This record gives sequence, C-alpha cells and structure tokens, in this order.
Amino acid sequence: MSQKIKKILNKKNKEKIVSLTAYSKNIAKILDNYCDIVLVGDSLANVLYGMKNTHKIKLDTIILHAISVKQGIKKSLMVVDMPKGTYSTPKLAIKNAKLIFKKTGCDAVKIESNNKNSKVIKEIKKAKIPVMGHIGYTPQFKGRFRVEGKEKRELNKLIKEALLIEKAGAFSIVLECITPNAAKIISKLLKIPTIGIGSSKYCDGQILVTDDVLGLSGFYPKFVKKYINMNSLIEKTVKKYSKDVKTRKFPTNKNFLYGK
Repeated sequence: MSQKIKKILNKKNKEKIVSLTAYSKNIAKILDNYCDIVLVGDSLANVLYGMKNTHKIKLDTIILHAISVKQGIKKSLMVVDMPKGTYSTPKLAIKNAKLIFKKTGCDAVKIESNNKNSKVIKEIKKAKIPVMGHIGYTPQFKGRFRVEGKEKRELNKLIKEALLIEKAGAFSIVLECITPNAAKIISKLLKIPTIGIGSSKYCDGQILVTDDVLGLSGFYPKFVKKYINMNSLIEKTVKKYSKDVKTRKFPTNKNFLYGK
C-alpha cells in the first residue's frame, strides 16, 4: 500500500477529505495545493466534449487527459475513472487498469458499481492496483437521475453494496446522490473513507466537478456550490481583447518580439 493511500485511509473519522476533478496539467497544478484526491473523471465527456452522458468516452481519451494531469500532481492522490465497458469482466478490467497505470502513472483507478462488480474490484486489487468504488447514482449504468436510499429496501441494498465493495478491497468509495441518512449509516459502518457528491455532510470527504465549482459548465444542481462565475470573467476578457485588436490598441511596441 502506497503512502498516499495510507494517508487517505488515516483521515477516516479525523479530517475531511477534499477532492475535485481535473482534466489538464494547468488545473491539476492548482488543485494539488489544496486537494487530497484529484480525479480524472469520465465527466470530461460532458464537460469538455459535449456528450449527453459518459457512456461513449474512450479509454485512450481518458488516458491522454490523465497524462496531462499527472504533470501537475506532486502531493495529491491521483485517481483515474475507468470508462464504461472497460471493466465488464475481471480479465478486461485488469488489462485496462494495468494500461492506465502504465501510461499515466496514477495512484488508483475508480469504477462505478452496477451491483455486480465487487468481484471485478477484488481482481483489480489482487493485481496490486488500488481501487476506489462508486455507488448510488452511477452515470455509466443509470440513465435517470434521482436520489437513492429513501426507502428501507433501497437503503439496505446500498449498505450491502458498500460493504461488498469494502470487502473486495477498495480503499475508498464515492457516494453519489444518496440520502443523508444513508450516507450517515454507510459512513459509520465502513472502515474505508466515503467521498460524497450530493450526499450530505456525513461523508468522510466531498468531491465536485471543478468546472461546476468555477461556473464554467452550466450545470448547477442543488448539490453544487458555484464559487465564482468564470464564464463571465472569460467573456469580459475576450471582449476587451477583441476591442483592443479592432481599435489597434494591441499589439503595441512593447509586444513586439524583435524591436520596432
């Protein structure tokens, strides 16, 4: 077990875990100063490529972005999402997880649960690759967005799923859009940290999509806190640049590379 993984595990019940997504070196370098975990999420399918969901993002695309992110990471634990279809069998999962590790130099991979893949997690772990689990709303497998864990039967299903993922060897687990009660119960039951997204303050840590936090994505559900409107700042900057070019205020002599 790496020191970075041990550090995350040791935060359980002691210190909140901070996590955000990154898809490039420049953003990763900033996040590295403040985040415990940086996730190269398959959310880049929506955020960067304009896809309606995450189902068609390719493994090669994820790897390319992860290579860029790695260049900005020194302290944080770097986790890479495994895209839909890349871990449908244990054999395929191990092959692709090894490829991600070899190409990107990441610290762990993340896979979403479909109530059946705890065996896949176990096999990846056997191959000495750390795995982060993911339950609740799992975009790769569920088309309809809704909060889970309201009914007792659904709550028990989530608890069972979380315990199986922990037993399989995951070092942490994302809880996405489950009720506060479900998040509280699961976080208390598990020995591994829970990372929440839209799942209340009771999780051991929190994760959001960085572009949502910055006001760039245009996606602002209730669980997202938009800290700044970068869209507006970028528009003002581009507008000023456009005006300077048209009015011949840019470039000036001081912008010339080789004198006047």
